[in-house]
Amino acid sequence: MNIGGTLTRVLPIEDSSQIGHARRTAQQLAEQHGFDATDAGRVALVVTELASNILKHAARGELHLRVLPRAVGAGIEILAIDRAGGFDVQTCLTDGFSTRGTQGIGLGAMSRQADVFDVHADSRGTVLLTRFYPRNDKAPDRRVGISQHSLHDDPACGDVFHLAFDGASISALVIDGLGHGEEAERGARAGEQTYALTPFASPVLLLEDIHRAMIGSRGGALAIAQFDGDSLKFVGIGNIGACLIAPDKSRGLASHPGIVGGQYRKAQPFDYAHVNGQLLIMYSDGLQSRWNLQDYPGLVHRHPAVIAAILHRDFCRGRDDVTVLVVALEAAHG
Repeated sequence: MNIGGTLTRVLPIEDSSQIGHARRTAQQLAEQHGFDATDAGRVALVVTELASNILKHAARGELHLRVLPRAVGAGIEILAIDRAGGFDVQTCLTDGFSTRGTQGIGLGAMSRQADVFDVHADSRGTVLLTRFYPRNDKAPDRRVGISQHSLHDDPACGDVFHLAFDGASISALVIDGLGHGEEAERGARAGEQTYALTPFASPVLLLEDIHRAMIGSRGGALAIAQFDGDSLKFVGIGNIGACLIAPDKSRGLASHPGIVGGQYRKAQPFDYAHVNGQLLIMYSDGLQSRWNLQDYPGLVHRHPAVIAAILHRDFCRGRDDVTVLVVALEAAHG
């Protein structure tokens, strides 16, 4: 199972007129990916509630949409993101409670309609996750979160990511092509295509193959992480940030200097033992590096998609393409 990189679709929610557009966009996306009328209707209902809640509680915010490729078919992910003062999530999940005098059925109904529901709220704002799968899709949800955005919403993005799954094993790639725009994307995509052929090969051999594929392009920074159900191999060239996070500690993963497709010294992979149950976070330099999940009580236990969205919301530099990839390393992931 391979998942190639795609941009996160962002829908601003700043006016009531945008609620209908968001509903239609999400419903059409679901229908395009095999959802029947009933399942697409669930998506439309929840998107309407999410957009309405943003306007009620925060005045403005965003919906982030992403297609979730599956072995057969696809799911749909919708994240509601705002910077309001937050609210008591458990209280608001109770049907009949309302802070604005409405019927108060929103969050409780959403948690039942969605196949995956999670939320983190504090004084900095709220990120609420819903994921939907067709009713005949019984495969478990993959605990992976991705937030990828191009500079100035350019259709071309110099960042790429790729994920591969084989039973309990996971292989993850992030490439940041130098600069941004079409030339950066061309080089990064050439590297991704080579990686996708053998994502579980030796990381050093993979790196050499990707390097050859990117020669003649601008080149870029790269990181590859391979999890076998217990331990992690990691190799990085350039400034792709990466770390392993447990509830009580975190550690950065070391990269080597250089440019893939340009020049770098022979890189050795690093091995990290007994990482099952930890989070792997990889990110391009469009994200600031001075963040700490400990500053967000409870966030380490939230769904990786919520974590990725919060890191993007609060630490995006705003002057480059940005990718945030969060993977829960679980032996039973397959």
